[in-house]
Amino acid sequence: MKVISIENVTKTYGEKELFNDISFTIAEKERVGLIGVNGTGKSSLLKIVAGVDLPDSGEIVKPKEYSISYSEQEPDLDPNMTVLEQVFAGEAPILVLLRDYERTLLQLNNAPNDQAIQEKLFELQKRMDSQNAWDASTNAKSILTKLGIEDFDKKIGELSGGQKKRVALAQSLIQSPDLLILDEPTNHLDYESVKWLEEYLGRYQGALLLVTHDRYFLDRVTNRMFELEGGKLYSYKGNYAAFLEAKAIREENEAATIEKQQNLYRRELEWIRRGAKARTTKQKARIQRFDSLDNQLANVKAAEKLDMSLSGSRLGKQVFELKNASKSYGDQVILDSYDLLVKPGDRYGIIGKNGAGKSTLLNILAGKIPLDSGEINIGQTVKVAYYTQESEDMDENKRMIEYLKETAQVVETSDGKTISAAQMLERFLFPSYTHGTPIRKLSGGEKRRLYLLKILMSEPNVLLLDEPTNNLDTQTLTVLEDYLEDFAGVVITVSHDRYFLDKVADQLIIVNGNGQIDSYYGNYTEYLETAAKAAAPVKEKPAQSVRQEREKPKKKKLSYNEQREWDGIEDKIAEAEGRLEEIAKEIAETGSDFEKAQKLMEEETQLNEHLEHLIERWTYLSELVE
Repeated sequence: MKVISIENVTKTYGEKELFNDISFTIAEKERVGLIGVNGTGKSSLLKIVAGVDLPDSGEIVKPKEYSISYSEQEPDLDPNMTVLEQVFAGEAPILVLLRDYERTLLQLNNAPNDQAIQEKLFELQKRMDSQNAWDASTNAKSILTKLGIEDFDKKIGELSGGQKKRVALAQSLIQSPDLLILDEPTNHLDYESVKWLEEYLGRYQGALLLVTHDRYFLDRVTNRMFELEGGKLYSYKGNYAAFLEAKAIREENEAATIEKQQNLYRRELEWIRRGAKARTTKQKARIQRFDSLDNQLANVKAAEKLDMSLSGSRLGKQVFELKNASKSYGDQVILDSYDLLVKPGDRYGIIGKNGAGKSTLLNILAGKIPLDSGEINIGQTVKVAYYTQESEDMDENKRMIEYLKETAQVVETSDGKTISAAQMLERFLFPSYTHGTPIRKLSGGEKRRLYLLKILMSEPNVLLLDEPTNNLDTQTLTVLEDYLEDFAGVVITVSHDRYFLDKVADQLIIVNGNGQIDSYYGNYTEYLETAAKAAAPVKEKPAQSVRQEREKPKKKKLSYNEQREWDGIEDKIAEAEGRLEEIAKEIAETGSDFEKAQKLMEEETQLNEHLEHLIERWTYLSELVE
């Protein structure tokens, strides 16, 4: 079995320590999802595992012939290459072979009678056969097409940022390495492409390590989770859903410890306020212990502020109304005599293929792009906050707290209380000791999170969000979703993220392209299910089977084995239910033994599946008995 081991790795970025002395292994066919707040070092860890960057200390141990393919979040591609040339431009053996073959084939076309070139081509053809390189060449075009890239001869320099990302992803996928590393692979992918990628990775024979904000994708693709938090790495068995359950247990266990610390903290606080008259060694130790407790509980106090909801400006009855609206760019029609009425409290998700005009529609509502014809009416009380895919220009020499205070020193909650800019930073996962950090020292994701917070601090009553899930971590998205749940105004968001749309939108605008726009009342998952049923072919039943359905089926009798199963099945159900109750108690009593809790959870999952099977059999047999 091929295994890669990361041993005692430490990495710092400037003055910031990302992670310290972390170790883990990734075995064959393991599908590992890596999560953590932006700025904790997820991309840095991927680069270290991929061999693109070096750790400050520690080592990566892997077999001699172990191959790794890495698709980074912001790929650096050659603008002068064509799409197909770029896909074959790696140093993986199969890519080198494909390039040699294509180059030799071109040489032979120029000198068809050259015997040396003929012999070289013959040898390369044999190697192509032995390494199944013919399939790789065919797969490259197939993968590009599935990812929405169809012009293989187009120059990389002519592609959009999203298209470049998809070309880099295709380059990684065709190599079939021992370990495939993907950094935000679903960014800029529409639903069909994400669905295809899920299925592709499900068939993939190697190991996988990925970072993604798409929680449905994470849940369906992974069988193990890593979490980077506070410079440490936590490992969980199972997918994203299993991770959430296991982390909740871990935090409950830690909460018991924290409660004890808080009691000690109160006693120490009382002592420190009285003042130590004589600075004896013992008293100095108590002061140091107080400082340590103060730091440990800082994050707990920040977490207690997460349930605050902000008030917005008052919103009247009129929000947006488009009448007979049309918009085109050359031959591309975005809107064609389109009507839309947005009412107070509406929650819209805008979906559709890349390039269909989703962001254009949002820009029209924001007043950034004019209509060609028709009219747009905006209510007088509307106060828009627009989160775009590109951050506004930030003065990177400013400190975070200064940048935020440009918008507001304090904001008001829905219950009339006030929250300071510093408290809002803590709510959005910036610990208090980071508030004086210059913006230039933040990661790309941290800058996006700060930009989002600045927008929300303006206390809008209409939120326009263009792909808010790109480059934001899952924890920040959870905070944003909680905010939107309590937000009293209108939300209109463009997104490909199914999980996010299911949580924040209850009606959809479907931009199909060529000016064709449909609407749907319901969430994204319901829409996809409805669309799938509508697309499924209707099979006509033969006349004979219809007659058979009309005939009353003859009542079956239990066979000997079925009778034996029926006689004991209720006892088995009771036994399974009893064991499930015992497991629930044992999990509650595990304390800080996280490994034991995880084993119990695995047993609980298997037992629930067994119980479900027993109940299905009981239902079937009971119908026969009756």
